[in-house]
Amino acid sequence: MAEKIELDYVRQDRFHTEIIRKEQKLQKLHTEFSINPYRTLHIMPDKPMCRKPPEVIADNSGYIEALHRAKLEPIKKYPVPLTESQEIGWLPTPLIQSMSLDKRLNFQRITTDVTKHAEYARRRMN
Repeated sequence: MAEKIELDYVRQDRFHTEIIRKEQKLQKLHTEFSINPYRTLHIMPDKPMCRKPPEVIADNSGYIEALHRAKLEPIKKYPVPLTESQEIGWLPTPLIQSMSLDKRLNFQRITTDVTKHAEYARRRMN
């Protein structure tokens, strides 16, 4: 059996300082706080029998702008689609304005040898 090595106080202190250094290296200190504009904010009113005057809330124009921007459609928020699912229908206006005037979309039915043969075969089957 392997004997258990007993650690003295110096080695234990060295292990603790090493662990603390590793933790401090990976820690991130967040000093800024902001409310998520994509989440609805519910402000609860005071109780009906409350005698204290209502608080005056200062308007934060940056927060109000972020709140209005969060409620916009993705086309107005971003210049290009961010996800694959946004690519479908990103341009809501038709690419070609008038289909009847565009010659690329005007497909005339042309009768050829193959189509005549297919029509003849279809008639004989019925």
